[in-house]
Amino acid sequence: MNTYEVLRRPLVTEKSTMLKDEKNEYVFEVAKNATKPEIKKAVEKAFKVNVIKVNVITIPGKTKRMGGRTIKEIPWKKAVVRLGAEDKITFFEGV
Repeated sequence: MNTYEVLRRPLVTEKSTMLKDEKNEYVFEVAKNATKPEIKKAVEKAFKVNVIKVNVITIPGKTKRMGGRTIKEIPWKKAVVRLGAEDKITFFEGV
């Protein structure tokens, strides 16, 4: 898989900002079929950092109602990536 096929987008939330500040962990939305080694390789290649650990979470799609119909959102996958103590991703610094 290509680096930009694996990493979909960064997730910037209150919790992900706290993880960045406290534990040097960054959160990304990734492809549904991406594995931990592929995610690690993609982050290292894209941002030129040393990845120590990758945790992956599959988020199930929510069911929503619109009028009389129910719609199920597509499930997606997110990855929490821990970097070495000296590494930072400057992409998140302006946020």
